Amino acid sequence: MPPRAGCSRAMHVLTLLAAVSGAAFAQPGAASQPDATAPAATTAPDKQAGQSQGQQEPGGRAVHSDSSYVIGADDLLAINVWKEQEISRTVPVRSDGKISLPLVGELTAGGQTPLQLEQEIAKRLQSYISEPEVTVIVQDSKSRKINILGMVVRPGSYLLTGSTTVLDAIAMAGGFKDFAKQKSIYVLRQGDNGAEQRLPFNYKDVIKGKNTDQNIHLLPRDTVVVP
Repeated sequence: MPPRAGCSRAMHVLTLLAAVSGAAFAQPGAASQPDATAPAATTAPDKQAGQSQGQQEPGGRAVHSDSSYVIGADDLLAINVWKEQEISRTVPVRSDGKISLPLVGELTAGGQTPLQLEQEIAKRLQSYISEPEVTVIVQDSKSRKINILGMVVRPGSYLLTGSTTVLDAIAMAGGFKDFAKQKSIYVLRQGDNGAEQRLPFNYKDVIKGKNTDQNIHLLPRDTVVVP
């Protein structure tokens, strides 16, 4: 009997040691579980912060409603260089298509899109500023205007948007006044060689479906004359 009691006590001690050891090994495993999920908890805010910064990029492209817009003479450009107020300013495009900026000097803006001009200015500023961030906004697109003169209700200059035809222009100007010579309307257009073209438009014929090719799409700086 004594040997059996001793054996029983030894087995009991071994069982207790095994239980304690199992608990000790189980705790590190349980503690490591939050560590495995920790990156997921920290990654989401960082990603959100990155998205937020992306939406607040200087010169967000959304400000340019038409990325294909081509800058022309007389346009008014708001040029902003981030954190460089001495360089940022609003400048008109001269008749030769050029503008001037501090540090940048003189450069051609006419014929470029706002995005292309941003890149050109940033490139020139790299000698003076580390990673310059430039925004170009067309504040007044004077180069995209047409004139409507003569016997219309509201003669004047109008912004050319989309595919504006002669009929569209007459409607924009409020229609004809009394005694307007609707058969003798014409469009004055500056040719590539500098010569002025006179393009006829017979309103009476066009609305009847005749000579509809006279209802041309207007170009910037065209002038519609209603005698």
